[in-house]
Amino acid sequence: MIDEYAWLTDKDDPETIAYLEAENAFLQQQTAHLDDLREQVFQEIKGRTQETDLSVPSRKGAWWYFSRTEEGKQYAVSCRVPADGETPPAVTPGERLDREQVLLDGNELAGDSAFFSVGTSAITPDGTMLAFSTDYKGDERFTLRFKDLGTGELLDDEIEGVFYGGAWAADGSAFFYTRVDDAWRPYQVYRHTLGTKEDVLVYEEADERYWVGIGLTRSERYLVLGAGSKITSEVRILDANDPSGEFRVVRPRETGVEYGIEHAGDFFYVLHNENAENFELATAPLDAPGDWTPLIAHSEDVRLLEIDAFEGHSVVHFRRAGLTGIRIMPRTQDSQEGQDSYEIEFPEPLYDVGPAGNPEFSTGRLRLAYTSMITPASVYDYDLATRELILLKQRPVLGGYSPDDYEQFREWATAEDGTRVPISLVKRKDTAKPAPTVLYGYGSYETSIDPGFSVPRLSLLDRGFVFAVAHVRGGGEMGRRWYEDGKLTRKKNTFTDFVAAAGHLKASGWSERVIARGGSAGGLLMGAVANLAPQEFAGVVAEVPFVDALNTILDPSLPLTVIEWDEWGDPLHNADVYAYMKSYTPYENVDDRAYPPILAVTSLNDTRVMYHEPAKWIARLRATANGGPFLLKTEMGAGHGGRSGRYDSWREEAFTLAWIIERGTV
Repeated sequence: MIDEYAWLTDKDDPETIAYLEAENAFLQQQTAHLDDLREQVFQEIKGRTQETDLSVPSRKGAWWYFSRTEEGKQYAVSCRVPADGETPPAVTPGERLDREQVLLDGNELAGDSAFFSVGTSAITPDGTMLAFSTDYKGDERFTLRFKDLGTGELLDDEIEGVFYGGAWAADGSAFFYTRVDDAWRPYQVYRHTLGTKEDVLVYEEADERYWVGIGLTRSERYLVLGAGSKITSEVRILDANDPSGEFRVVRPRETGVEYGIEHAGDFFYVLHNENAENFELATAPLDAPGDWTPLIAHSEDVRLLEIDAFEGHSVVHFRRAGLTGIRIMPRTQDSQEGQDSYEIEFPEPLYDVGPAGNPEFSTGRLRLAYTSMITPASVYDYDLATRELILLKQRPVLGGYSPDDYEQFREWATAEDGTRVPISLVKRKDTAKPAPTVLYGYGSYETSIDPGFSVPRLSLLDRGFVFAVAHVRGGGEMGRRWYEDGKLTRKKNTFTDFVAAAGHLKASGWSERVIARGGSAGGLLMGAVANLAPQEFAGVVAEVPFVDALNTILDPSLPLTVIEWDEWGDPLHNADVYAYMKSYTPYENVDDRAYPPILAVTSLNDTRVMYHEPAKWIARLRATANGGPFLLKTEMGAGHGGRSGRYDSWREEAFTLAWIIERGTV
């Protein structure tokens, strides 16, 4: 193929920067009439948000940890207070707690920087030392620092070019961290001993398909070093009291077998998919962690997601019929593991529930996060003795919000091959149908877009919009098979599912104008459906969109490419994969049909989906297609997640929502 816009890939060329700045100027010109609406939506988001607020404190050792935000400040402040008992201290927004200690003040650290992000924040088991890392560009290359929490002083130790995450040795003498290669793949694990300059390489992954990471078990007994591709994993463990020791392999990697390990006192849990598509839970002895004994067998209907082990109980997180769930397994001398297990029940028909920070190994409570499309994010403690759910906090929504004014629904579309595709919807009760509808989709990496609450979304709902999520194949909402049926040479199911969902909403009377929205791999979905069925959509919002997928996956030197071959296929070495990808990738398939208006949003420093993908796509749309307009918005000082400060991100969202509102009401 001839790629007439390939020159836009050169980020260091002044002509590229001038082009992006010219596009931003054109965008402002084309959307200037929305300035008042943007400001109105921003004020709505701001007015519904309790700007001075605190998170629910979480117990770890001798301390309660929490964060707080203050009106007018962009970033959160991380704090702690001494702990006494399992009931978190009462917190009042705007008031300091007695004996409060500030760990990190994001506002002080950010200073005047246009972008700021914390990648790692890890405290030693004894609570005396903090490891944290910062990024001031958005390229997700962090600088690691260490803070003495007793004196408040920063150590001289400073390490540049580290990745997310990390783990302390049990005695706090050493910190393990990861580095990335030129393709932005975390491939090395180093051990840094405080006060020294020469760090020790403890593991390097040679296979370009694998990422590495390291963590500390909740029990603080083992360091766990994981290496994994999209379809295969391998785990190594080390006694956390012996940081200079040798990691041992739990079970050697076997292509297609994924597993993870969790320490449960005198044995390990192993969650794996060996001959178990939706995963099976097994146990293993400490001295033979690769010897697995089944505990919870594989189920065609239940996808096991995660296992959390505590001193007296264990918690299984699962997915069934498109919804998440929690199973408690008490562990006592008189009860065999799993024998008296039970599920926690929740009243709403659509919801999302999961763990919300449970760092303490010895506890009689389980901290949960709960939300739905009409219930703001809520934090609960579940008392295992009384089996009572204790609401600790529900996110305040100011301005008179009442969940009774809204309603949520589950619909089912029928795909081309007869598969039933779930759709989650929310609207105001007084909104008449049909109504303008925002249809959101993702559909890759087994990532599920679960029913959740959004403050900015209220600016749409209160203007008579319906908001819907199409749970298309390629995601994980309906189990591992749902994912497998939307990847590799079945990827087109993701796109046709989304088009079927849009058609269903119109045919069933829900919608009159559908605006599609998605980001990253969901941006690929946006570009694909714009090519596939442009007539179905009144507008398309594609955020950091993976729209030049074939060119990217053909280039092993780019970040993530080789790792991604297990998700998309390898078009560099397989002609059939090349032909299949070329038949759907958005950039190659733009033609001269009438396209709906399209807004593409990207960031110059994005290392996951390069800025040039949407830049080239919009350029080709303008040159080839009819319809539009086709607009490009580039954040010149941000990364994959957009602008970092909360007020900046609200303004960015207000910009997009104003564009959507116009598309839904013209």
